[in-house]
Amino acid sequence: MGDMSKYLRNSLSSSLPKLAVAAFGLFSIALQAQTPAPEVVDSKAQPKVAIVLNSAGASVSLIDMATHKVIKTIPVGKQPHHLMMSPDQKSLLIANAAGNDVVLMNPLNGELTGRIPDVIDPYQIGFSPNHKWFVANGNRLDRVDIYSAQGTALKLVKSIKLGRTPSHIAFTADSKLAFVTLQDSDQLAAIDLDSQNVIWTIPTGKVPAGLWMTPGDQYLLIGITGEDYVQVIDWKNRKEIKRITTGKGAHNFRPLGDKKHVFVSNRISSTISLLNMQTLEKVGDITGLPSGPDDMEITPDGKTLWVTFRFSKKVGVIDIPSMKLLDVIPVGKSPHGVFFYPRAAWE
Repeated sequence: MGDMSKYLRNSLSSSLPKLAVAAFGLFSIALQAQTPAPEVVDSKAQPKVAIVLNSAGASVSLIDMATHKVIKTIPVGKQPHHLMMSPDQKSLLIANAAGNDVVLMNPLNGELTGRIPDVIDPYQIGFSPNHKWFVANGNRLDRVDIYSAQGTALKLVKSIKLGRTPSHIAFTADSKLAFVTLQDSDQLAAIDLDSQNVIWTIPTGKVPAGLWMTPGDQYLLIGITGEDYVQVIDWKNRKEIKRITTGKGAHNFRPLGDKKHVFVSNRISSTISLLNMQTLEKVGDITGLPSGPDDMEITPDGKTLWVTFRFSKKVGVIDIPSMKLLDVIPVGKSPHGVFFYPRAAWE
């Protein structure tokens, strides 16, 4: 832990100023789905309310980020798992997998503002970087739905039957391809968005989940939840080039925001690893966490990591420079997605 803390202090001393500058530039509109869009944010602004999806509780917990207290619990629909910002940055989209709809929420205060009906089994969702396409993974129905999108006005173009349990999504920067992990088929699929056709599938490790594209669309990182590593895929040549051992249940990603490092949550080991995306090596671990670390978000100053503990009904607050858990906050059943605005850059 001492070496890790020293490493991060040195790394963050140079990366945090860049994060502050980045607050004036490009931020991602998607949690885990990599769809950048411009957000102009005051670099000194701090988020006030953290929004946590209780996937087994059909609700959202709103947390006062200053006091670390739940201030409100709101029913939203059955099995809210993942969330993301709308292209115009005005609404937070919450996907209700078993509710077959998407709820719209004010991203600053958590007030419900609307609902998009008849989005069937939206487990993971994502807008393509050019905002032309909206992709919804039907985890329960083994399909991926491609919608044409004009803001939050969605029109179903095609339902694609895939292998078992489509899970997470990543896009190429040119919006030509969407990649989908198939958890119970142990595969990665590539979909051509213009034709809405699957152009290839390749085998992966057991139970592939989270996806992250390294800078320059060079490699895909896959959290192999059924094992203990992140699989590095040269997607252009459709082959594995490396396995980075992180911890049992390697699951989901959140970039640090310095275009160099990314966190990965290890659900079974109850740790979070930090990877260098340039060297493709693990540089350290956060340990001593409650069970089931899952989705993550970072404050705009780059100093604090918030993480949901899926198996513990809690949210954790971690000091990034020291890599120490500062606090845990009880929430609802099976907390999954977490969001606040503004936030550190997704890159």
